Amino acid sequence: MSDLAKHTRTRAGLPRFRARLAAGAPIAAAFLGGSITEGAGASDPDATSWRALISAFLRESCAPAAFVSVNAGVGGTDSTFGAYRLQEHVLDQGPIDLLFVEFAVNDGGDRRTTIRGMEGIVRQCRARSPGTELVFVYTADDDNLAGEAPVHISLHEEVADHYGIPSIHVAEAVRDRILAGSSGWASLAPDRVHPNDAGYALYAECIREGLAAMLEAATEGGAAEGVDKSLRMPPLDADSLDRVWMRGVGSAAGIRGFDRRATAPEPMINWRYDPGHLVSSNAEGAELVWHASGKTAGLLLFAGPDTGMLAYAVNGSDYTVLNPFDDWCLNFYRPVIATIALPDGPGPARVAVRPSRKRDERSLGHALRIVRLLGSD
Repeated sequence: MSDLAKHTRTRAGLPRFRARLAAGAPIAAAFLGGSITEGAGASDPDATSWRALISAFLRESCAPAAFVSVNAGVGGTDSTFGAYRLQEHVLDQGPIDLLFVEFAVNDGGDRRTTIRGMEGIVRQCRARSPGTELVFVYTADDDNLAGEAPVHISLHEEVADHYGIPSIHVAEAVRDRILAGSSGWASLAPDRVHPNDAGYALYAECIREGLAAMLEAATEGGAAEGVDKSLRMPPLDADSLDRVWMRGVGSAAGIRGFDRRATAPEPMINWRYDPGHLVSSNAEGAELVWHASGKTAGLLLFAGPDTGMLAYAVNGSDYTVLNPFDDWCLNFYRPVIATIALPDGPGPARVAVRPSRKRDERSLGHALRIVRLLGSD
């Protein structure tokens, strides 16, 4: 085992995964994260990214048993959206034995937002798929290389410590390599975020060594104990995203004034899933209504050059205007979530959304494209 293993916090290890390997059982691994999980910057994301290299390693490790790899990376997304889409993009794909979670670069919110997202992923997974073991992966960018305790990695580690999740601090390995003078950051990631093939090879080497350390640290009975403990212990944040969902627009309670589109607008980035959506470019008459419980609801939108502002009302309140347009919208369409705070009270809230007559001064129109509904039970 190389010195790269020192960047791993094994905690309870991976006892279930070790048992399946020892039994020669089929293995399914899923990779939930952003563009670095998708493989942006690799010459071939399905061959030379860290996700692809670790999938190849696991496939060889469990041969001749069957191996399944689930790519649940969506560029430009954080752990909040990861919590909402966990069920559809990961757990609905079949039994998952090992789930890698990578949001250390994209989690740019405050402490509560980061904790809620990462903890929500863990608690959902432990409740809905107790046979799945998790590994947190902390990748590199300028912020994560700047000091000994990068803020969002520290927050992810707080969740990992609380729930006994093994973690691999890839950014530490990159920093060591840079300090040793064997590589510069720009030589591993020309845009200082997305690795090239050499950078991904280093990521994969570090993760392989980390997995080996986790398997060695695993103890019999640790898996069931860890899941049971997670389900009994209180959350770090009472508003953790542990009961959230993402559903198709067909589950709405009411739709009027929207057209259905089967294809995504162009140019589109960061979306490999069903592109079907509702669209309205007319601020008059269009409205979509759905019901959600908990603290927040929301929408998954395709936001782009002609995106307008939207207006929402909860339980018949006055409409509030929300502007999803940002600098990225100037050049292409991409998936963006818009969240709506819900009031305290019994029963689900009624949420109504419609296009607004307002638009960002940079936008070319008033379009509202709704891909999924977000809510919680």
